[in-house]
Amino acid sequence: MPPNNTNSVLLSVGYDCVIFDAWGRASDWIDLLKKRGLNLCAIYSTHGHPDHISAAPELSEHFNIPWYMNYSDIPLIEWGAELLNFFELDPIKKDYKKPEDLTDGFYEILSLPVRIIELPGHSAGGVAFYFQAERVLIVGDTIFQESIGRYDLPGSNLEQLKKSISKIYNMNLPDDTVVVFGHGPHSTIGELKNNNSYFQ
Repeated sequence: MPPNNTNSVLLSVGYDCVIFDAWGRASDWIDLLKKRGLNLCAIYSTHGHPDHISAAPELSEHFNIPWYMNYSDIPLIEWGAELLNFFELDPIKKDYKKPEDLTDGFYEILSLPVRIIELPGHSAGGVAFYFQAERVLIVGDTIFQESIGRYDLPGSNLEQLKKSISKIYNMNLPDDTVVVFGHGPHSTIGELKNNNSYFQ
């Protein structure tokens, strides 16, 4: 979804769908969903930086559906107005529809079992989504193909980030698990082991 900056994930099962990291304009998402004949059921955010949530509040309100994000990142919602302005996106309005809290545990999304993993460091409320049966890990900005997420932003912490990366590593996920990052091309756990010196 334009602007071409952040990876959003549209997951559909039949005609029902959810969005992970709803970046861009809500109007573009509404048009896309209509074109594909999809019913949006919920929105999930890996963290609260503006380039991962710009469309979430408006979509949540428009479709009257829940938006989930770890509450530790609530302070980032209004903080990110300048970045949205840089990308010529409207700021999130002051009376935005609030997200529901997203915490560590085992859940279902569209009847698919998923583990929510709390990964503070890049932000205080970062989370990942692990679909074991599908061998897919949506990890946000905690780690990238050959680097790690920034730790110089409000709520970030390098030591926490290192622990979060170790947490993923110590899950011993299959090497062919697809890892979807918040930015850039996706990879696999095996490729991270071979190419990312931070993944340990």
